[in-house]
Amino acid sequence: MSAATNKKLMQDIFAAAANPDPAARDRALFTASLADDARWVVTGQYSWSRAFAGKESILNDLHGHVRSRLADRTRTIAHRFIAEGDVVVVEAKGDNVTREGARYDNDYCLVFRLEDGKIKEIREYCDSVLTEKALGPFPQAAVRTPN
Repeated sequence: MSAATNKKLMQDIFAAAANPDPAARDRALFTASLADDARWVVTGQYSWSRAFAGKESILNDLHGHVRSRLADRTRTIAHRFIAEGDVVVVEAKGDNVTREGARYDNDYCLVFRLEDGKIKEIREYCDSVLTEKALGPFPQAAVRTPN
């Protein structure tokens, strides 16, 4: 796939998931575009830092835990896309509220590597202090080990 095609896919994924109406936010394109053997690497040196291996772990362990901490469906608004070859870099900002009513509006730099139209790897860079302040430490028991 070309850089332009990869960039367009990521733009479509973020547009569908950024609807201001929580009921209208759609993650179906993201889910369909995630390779079964994809990896999501949360960078840094804090409790969330780890690699989530496989589509099931990304959707259930990582995103499932985030969903359990937020009042509504996750909203992340992308404001810049940079594409080169099989890599698309997305700068984005969260627009979220925790179940306790605290704002969780993290800034993200997400580096996506695609292969044949599927997301194979995501590297997440964000404000780790804000993540732990708003969402708490990532529970060790929530991570399944790969088979």
